[in-house]
Amino acid sequence: MPAHSMDRYAPLKARTIALVGMMGVGKSSVGRRLAGVLDLPFRDADAEVELAAGRSISDIFADLGEPVFREGERRVIGRLLDEPPHVLATGGGAFMNSETRRLIKAKTVSVWLKADLEVLARRLSRKDNRPLLQGPEPPIAILARLARERDPVYAEADVTVETGDAAHYVTVDLILQGLSAFLESQPQ
Repeated sequence: MPAHSMDRYAPLKARTIALVGMMGVGKSSVGRRLAGVLDLPFRDADAEVELAAGRSISDIFADLGEPVFREGERRVIGRLLDEPPHVLATGGGAFMNSETRRLIKAKTVSVWLKADLEVLARRLSRKDNRPLLQGPEPPIAILARLARERDPVYAEADVTVETGDAAHYVTVDLILQGLSAFLESQPQ
């Protein structure tokens, strides 16, 4: 790729880009691709929490509970946000923590990846590693409840991208467009 074609992404590389949104929306898989396009490092908050804790998120939830997980998640994200610019995929509930949200707002450009509940339910039905979906309620009902609680908070993100069921490269293009428009709208 010619060097001049990457120059148009330079403003997008000045700050960490934090992806927020519901579980299953594709923050990690899309984030890896976005990082590749921008030639930035990629960090996955969930993977970093597991590494720091030496155990899986499911085990942390089961043994210690969600509040302990969220506190560890907040500390890990705070540490990651002190690193040079990168693309950060946050856990689905991370942005709900007011301190984590404050850090993300102060140190990143945040992008809410948003998809229909049916799309999320279909994607998540292929995995059984989501502690919040374990229980007697059908996953779509849990997702609907979580969306009612979380969507107003996710809406505080700097950029919103409706992902639908699009291929990852389409979502990456939409993110790049949204980030460019956001940065152009900021006072110089």
